[in-house]
Amino acid sequence: MSSVQTPIGMRSSALLETSCGFLLQELQMIWDEVGEDQFEREKVLLDLEQESSAEAEAEFTHLLLSLGERSLPGRPEKMAGTLKEQLDSITPALKEMRLRKEERVNQFRSVQEQIQKNSAEIAGQSDDSSSSITVNENDLSLKKLEEYQIELQRLYNEKNERLHRVEKYIETVHYLSLILGMDSSVIIAEVHPSLNEFCGISKKISDSILDKLKSTVETLVQEKKKRLEKLHQLGKALTNLWDLMDASYDDRPLFSHVTNLLSVSSAEVSKPGSLTIDIIQQAEAEMENIIHLINSGEIDHADLLMSMDEQISKAKDEACSRKAIMEKVEKWMSARNEERWLEEYSMDENRYSVSRGAHKNLRRAERARITVSKIPALVDLLIAKAKSWEEERQKIFLYDEVSLLAMLEEYNMLRQVKEGEKQRQREKKKVQSQIVVGQENTYGSRPGTSCRRFSNGGLSNATPLNRRLSLSIQQLGLNSINSATQGISFIKEERKAQGQKIFARPSLVSHIRDQTASVMSTFSGPSSP
Repeated sequence: MSSVQTPIGMRSSALLETSCGFLLQELQMIWDEVGEDQFEREKVLLDLEQESSAEAEAEFTHLLLSLGERSLPGRPEKMAGTLKEQLDSITPALKEMRLRKEERVNQFRSVQEQIQKNSAEIAGQSDDSSSSITVNENDLSLKKLEEYQIELQRLYNEKNERLHRVEKYIETVHYLSLILGMDSSVIIAEVHPSLNEFCGISKKISDSILDKLKSTVETLVQEKKKRLEKLHQLGKALTNLWDLMDASYDDRPLFSHVTNLLSVSSAEVSKPGSLTIDIIQQAEAEMENIIHLINSGEIDHADLLMSMDEQISKAKDEACSRKAIMEKVEKWMSARNEERWLEEYSMDENRYSVSRGAHKNLRRAERARITVSKIPALVDLLIAKAKSWEEERQKIFLYDEVSLLAMLEEYNMLRQVKEGEKQRQREKKKVQSQIVVGQENTYGSRPGTSCRRFSNGGLSNATPLNRRLSLSIQQLGLNSINSATQGISFIKEERKAQGQKIFARPSLVSHIRDQTASVMSTFSGPSSP
């Protein structure tokens, strides 16, 4: 019993230094009052030590599992010694694991708060709910923390991409507003006040904000096109009225910014203030003023009619000068259509197949080749005529509002590219054929193939009777002809069979007789002494 009492005193002095020392002292006083047996006291304290050690070990194991770690470096896997020694050895490790857990929980909470904040910004919601974040303390592993960090990085990237889109939309709104003469800050504030640079709050980047900005930009682009079309109409009308009235060129520069836009597309207009409402109203006022002068009689109608006659005469003269060229242009367009059809027809692998209408396509292809062969000369003639017309008129010859010379030069360039490609294909085939011939000369050709090729060629160039004679003689010569008599009797039989057919063609008689004599001499030669 004395061996047990000593640890109790040491245990009591150690426990008094802890928070539970007061409870142990109170327990000792109660035991003294009730007269509890010393053995029972030691048994209770031993049970408490065992429970404390088991709880510490269980807590340590739970912390290891929750932090995703296998063990703590420096701590032995198996503990030895008394319960107090075991408890003293696990206590520092337990404190360190608790500190690690607290740090890991703070890391999780920080990452989850940022995830929640960025998600709220992207969704367009308020981020006041950071206090409601709950960290799952059962899974505090580094793998789980890495998953949260990857999600946070994805949200950062999406946020930056949305901010970039918002900035791009805002720049486009500023650019279009300058051209249209509108206040961009008012337009942007109508989308959302946070988008204004002077509001002092972070920009909203939700889907609804992006959709509104996109819709605003599209509206401004349509307004730009609408105003440009209006100025195109006003510019053409003003030009026609000035020409009709022979107006002086001193008044025209006042509206040069309007007439200069006649040949400009919407995408090419970039000068600030070029499509404002004031410019449109000024052009409308000028046109109304001219029309009012005409209607009020302040302009001499005789001069007006004379000017109109001059304009009509100029138009007729220009149409007459364009007639010859336009006829050639229509002919060139028709030839180009045939050229395109011929290209498609040449690519058809079944163009020589026996089918209904194939002969018609062959005839059309022949006509198309003749037409296409005349295109280069026709194009050169058109270029010469168009250049002469432009030098004489000091203006560009337009066809469908496009320069005819530009069209012809582009066609020539494309044709040269096609010819170069065809030439390369021909050279490639020539090289391949030379390689094949070289291989045949190196390795030689098969005797059977060459003999058959020669015999077939000989038969194809002979008359029907000659083919039958030569074929029969070859067969008999290989099988059973051993004397000249058999050869002569065979020739006589053939002559009797073909006598009536050849009789109507006297020109062939002498030819066949000569061939027959040569055959007889061939067979009689070896048998003569």
